[in-house]
Amino acid sequence: MTAQHNVVVLEGFLDEETLPGPRDDTARFRIHLAADEDRVDEAVLPCVVANPALAAAVLNERKRGDLLRVAGHLRLPQTPAGAMWLEVHAIDVLHPTLLPDPDPDDEESTPFIERYASYVVIYDPDGLTHVWHETGDQIGSTDDPSEISDLIHAYEQRTASGDTGGTT
Repeated sequence: MTAQHNVVVLEGFLDEETLPGPRDDTARFRIHLAADEDRVDEAVLPCVVANPALAAAVLNERKRGDLLRVAGHLRLPQTPAGAMWLEVHAIDVLHPTLLPDPDPDDEESTPFIERYASYVVIYDPDGLTHVWHETGDQIGSTDDPSEISDLIHAYEQRTASGDTGGTT
């Protein structure tokens, strides 16, 4: 059995900004994994990139909210207090983030992404709040975030009745 047989491939959203690793040629980030038929709960998995070219790309090109496919080897904690993490060997960008670059001086106006099971909500304080299903269907948009549950409920009713198209 080769090391290639133990490769783990995961898809998820870049959870936060990427950070330099302990060495100049490494990078660290966290990927947000949604619940699916294999995972009961959502998870946030720390990742480390040791390939200098890949680390530079992660640090300079990737943004919070990018949908990524990462491949690497899962590393288990060495101590009971340690953390599990993924040693990343390959990263594919499945979809770049829909969020604009944040204004570092104004935390109140910074858009952000929240995951609710199989739904992605993009909050934009200066515009509409958009709701997407993980299949890529746009569920809807609203200027009142308190209506998000109504949008999701209406979408689930439509899909239960066989109408799988989202609203625009």
